[in-house]
Amino acid sequence: MKRLNFTLNHETVQLLDELSSLYYHGNKSRTVRAALESLATHVGHAGWVISGYTPMTLQQTTNCHTCGVAYAEGDTLYRPVFKRGIAKEALPHLPSENWLDCQQCAEAQES
Repeated sequence: MKRLNFTLNHETVQLLDELSSLYYHGNKSRTVRAALESLATHVGHAGWVISGYTPMTLQQTTNCHTCGVAYAEGDTLYRPVFKRGIAKEALPHLPSENWLDCQQCAEAQES
């Protein structure tokens, strides 16, 4: 961790106080970090990107997250592994839904 020293104008300090109180229980460091992450997401598409896939044998019929095709119990689909990064299609948050892709969709994503 590194300590930074910078100067903010009165209006910015007031905004920081309001946002930190409203969203982060007064924690200004978390507020600044969230603001920077939000800016990076909008400017450089920073966020969560797929770094690879893990094969999963299905225990029940499941649809591919990307193309929607149904696959039966015993078939293999692929669960994405996410990491922080910059990409055109970066996700701002890790997905909460069950995400499994078929082989074709996983291969298309990696190319």
